[in-house]
Amino acid sequence: MKKLLATTLVALACASAHAQETKVAIGMSGWTGFAPLTLAKEAGIFKKNGLDVSIKKIPQKDRHLAIASGDIQCAATTVETWVAWNAAGVATTQIFQLDKSYGADGMVVKPNITKISDLKGKTVAASAPGTAPYFTLAWMLKKNGLSPKDVKIVNLEPQAAANAMIAGNSDIDAAMTYEPYLGAVRAKPEAGKIIATTLDYPMVMDTFGCTPKFLADNPKVAKALADSYFETLEMIAKDPKKSFEIMGADVKQSGEQFEASQKYLRWQDRAANLKFFAGEHASFTKEAADLLLEVGIIKAVPDLSKLADTRFLK
Repeated sequence: MKKLLATTLVALACASAHAQETKVAIGMSGWTGFAPLTLAKEAGIFKKNGLDVSIKKIPQKDRHLAIASGDIQCAATTVETWVAWNAAGVATTQIFQLDKSYGADGMVVKPNITKISDLKGKTVAASAPGTAPYFTLAWMLKKNGLSPKDVKIVNLEPQAAANAMIAGNSDIDAAMTYEPYLGAVRAKPEAGKIIATTLDYPMVMDTFGCTPKFLADNPKVAKALADSYFETLEMIAKDPKKSFEIMGADVKQSGEQFEASQKYLRWQDRAANLKFFAGEHASFTKEAADLLLEVGIIKAVPDLSKLADTRFLK
């Protein structure tokens, strides 16, 4: 009996240790494109694949600080943000692509603004430097012969930026935001017009990554994270109504509202991931790094060859 009890205790201790080894904390925001990660947790897909996942909502401007402190091991963010994080000394590596924006990110302007070049000398609301909305602004300005130095930037997060436009804030001429908040502006055209989105400038792509140490110490966990994501996309395809309800609840939307938001992006399955990392990822990262350097977000370009690890896609 004592021997059986001892064996049971050892087994329980091993199981407990294994559970601790598979714990992973993910930093992200309420962006529509990240929602399958929430679904994977809420629908038990992470758990089924042996993962004990906690999701922490952290503004993009602070996410790398949470990684550096060890509060989280992995994160979801835009491709160019990994360049900025690594340039700032926070080593991180992307392991799979989440989504591509097809109109889900955009610039909202007051009715008197007819083209992006009209923004010279005007005030634009955007998140802090080093975030996707700021980078999107810099990208759109560059494509129209301007730079962030040509406008006055007021730092507001995407939801607050959209709300400022809807409220008719007289001090703001334009705002950078994304779904689901861009959808709130779409619903009130009198608040302002969407002058440009990622349909016009296809440059917002989100990926998932972790610290190199975490990946080296936990390759099976990294593989399970990637597999769980692709399995979640299969669930969305098979049961969209239930999936949209779960994902919508996380951002205080109904299933119908969330369904409308997600139409402006494309989640990327395994085949799309393999294609993306075969060439597009490297070429976009290089162009993004050059722009980040040009506008002063980074002081030097990090080793771009270390920013992706595709072992876990197959």
